[in-house]
Amino acid sequence: MVVYLVELKNLPLSCILYNSYLHDCFTISPFKAGTHDTPKRSRPKAMIRYYLFLLIIKSCLIITLGSKSIVKTLPGYPGDLPFQLETGYVGIGEKEEVQLFYYFVESTRNPEKDPLIFYIPGGPGASGLLPLLEQTGPLHLNSDNLTFTLTPDAWTQVASIIYMDMPVGTGFSYSETKEGWTSSDTILATQSNEFLKKFLRDHPKFSRNPLYISGSSYNGILIPKITLDLYEGNERGEQPAFNIQGYILCSPLTNKFMDFNSRLEYAYRVGLIPDDIHQSAIDNCDGNYVDINSTNSVCANSLRRYEECTSHINLENILDPFCDENDPTQDCETVYNKALNKWVNIDAVQQALNIRQGMIGEWEVINYTLHYKQKKKDTVYYSYDIFSSFSYHVKLSSKKCQALIYSGYQDFTFPYVGVEQWIASLNLDVEVPWKPFYVDDQVGGYETKYVQNDYSLTYATIMGAGHSISIYKPKEVAVLVRRWLSSQSYSSNSEMR
Repeated sequence: MVVYLVELKNLPLSCILYNSYLHDCFTISPFKAGTHDTPKRSRPKAMIRYYLFLLIIKSCLIITLGSKSIVKTLPGYPGDLPFQLETGYVGIGEKEEVQLFYYFVESTRNPEKDPLIFYIPGGPGASGLLPLLEQTGPLHLNSDNLTFTLTPDAWTQVASIIYMDMPVGTGFSYSETKEGWTSSDTILATQSNEFLKKFLRDHPKFSRNPLYISGSSYNGILIPKITLDLYEGNERGEQPAFNIQGYILCSPLTNKFMDFNSRLEYAYRVGLIPDDIHQSAIDNCDGNYVDINSTNSVCANSLRRYEECTSHINLENILDPFCDENDPTQDCETVYNKALNKWVNIDAVQQALNIRQGMIGEWEVINYTLHYKQKKKDTVYYSYDIFSSFSYHVKLSSKKCQALIYSGYQDFTFPYVGVEQWIASLNLDVEVPWKPFYVDDQVGGYETKYVQNDYSLTYATIMGAGHSISIYKPKEVAVLVRRWLSSQSYSSNSEMR
């Protein structure tokens, strides 16, 4: 009988993960029981078993160890990264057919105690690399030469953040089955819960950190539901329990009628339409500026004039130039997104991020087949099956929960007007009246705070910011978030069992 002793050498994990020679990864000593050598006649069969054994060991290690990795360097950044970056896949579903990719950046202050933020970008369909490398993360990609500079106002100075590629079909996330490529708002909420359970089981040192669920834009529909699910899971005694503290929303979509309907009122407040159009719409449209009643000629005329005044206004930021996405002669993709697409599709970048090759086609910043637009119908890939998240906000207002919600003052996508309307409908008490907050002795924006028993909601508008607020005003947002996080008092268990 031939037995093989296998000893892992003290070498980097990359020797296993990146198809290096197996001899570089293992010390393997074949010997025959009772002797110090293998008989010459047995060597051919022994060698076959030897290499088969190596292949089995290697494949097992790739599956076990290749699901996550620590990224020490990135093409475009000189030297080692000055923060801890982990990337990896988490299998979702009974057979883990959906593989969700994440980017995890540990806080550079005190990762053992600082809050943990689970962040899903908007869209749906925007990759987690977008906020990581352009908005709230510790690096900024310079679009002119694909190099990096450190971000002075990164949220990761005070919190650890999990940036997600989800739903499936976003970024590097993929499915191993045809059925797994189909998703929806409710499916995404369920998958988020499963992801967090598996992530915290695999990262137990963060299981007691204060946990916040966060997202932007369209995911104002999802984040309150995900947050509520975690609270209710704790109440049912599900394990692992979460130290859930609340949620953070940037430029959120909350109601697929109210938020689009609020655009007319916003247009009036900022002077895009005059008094007569505004008043005529109020008097004749019965509060509905989205679904035009063709039989109501006076309302239809008012809304036609409103559209005429605003159809060439940039929804992202009313002060930015307008680009018509329906005009094939115009290129509306941002310079930054083009640069990010170019950088991520470099082989060396994907190797550094530990990407499984061949699972997706060309990487894209945003998967527009998933992306939502006003009144967009369900597609074969995604069902937009939550119309409003307001009911989740209502239920959360009875929990021991803190919410931070902020809007850009120049955002015409989901204007602050609609956000203020649904917040008012919660009927919360005002603890801190509307007032400015300052950054470098200048007004950074305005904020107010509402309370109800153990629930609190801070709402702020950011001066000079459009829909992607951290792109326009990163310092102002960082000051707001840092101050808000530091003001929270965390219980030792937060309903954890």
